[in-house]
Amino acid sequence: MLNELAQLSPLGFTVGLHIRFATPLIYHSTFPPGWVRLYNDNSYYLRDPLVFWGIGCTGVTRWSEITFPDPFDVIKQAAAFGMKFGASASCGPISSRSIVGIGRGDREFTDAELAKLLEIALRLHEENTPPTELTSAQIEALQCISNGDRHTAAAAKLGISESALKARLKSARIRLEARTTSEAVRKAREYRLL
Repeated sequence: MLNELAQLSPLGFTVGLHIRFATPLIYHSTFPPGWVRLYNDNSYYLRDPLVFWGIGCTGVTRWSEITFPDPFDVIKQAAAFGMKFGASASCGPISSRSIVGIGRGDREFTDAELAKLLEIALRLHEENTPPTELTSAQIEALQCISNGDRHTAAAAKLGISESALKARLKSARIRLEARTTSEAVRKAREYRLL
């Protein structure tokens, strides 16, 4: 899907998926590096009318159609990096919103391109939806490992056999779609399940 976004947007894109507590669980940007640096150095995500639109609205729009105030001239500064035209798509509940932005320098995005952007954003949001819960047994097992316990010590701490601990860790890996226990611990922390 990121390749589809790249084909749709000549000057790059930014994807922020499942924004919770003002932070996306997944973030990826291919906008010009100088712009990304300026944007991050100035914390424009806290001042960007495109982000305000994405948090407050769902659907798809051209940047030129967003009427939120822009006292820091974020959109004008983006144009200085070649992104004179852009579009944003927003989807998902307010507690786990996803926002995708695309930019170009030569013309406005067409209605068909906007529809494609929204379709990609919806797929990205859906396919990257984190699990909302783990069992208490899975959480206990992952917590022990995240605290540095080895399998034997973790099993003893939980009062279960080592094979039962490994079964809990395996089920947690499957639920979190993680290849390793370390990845499962990392994902559980990112998803705020630990």
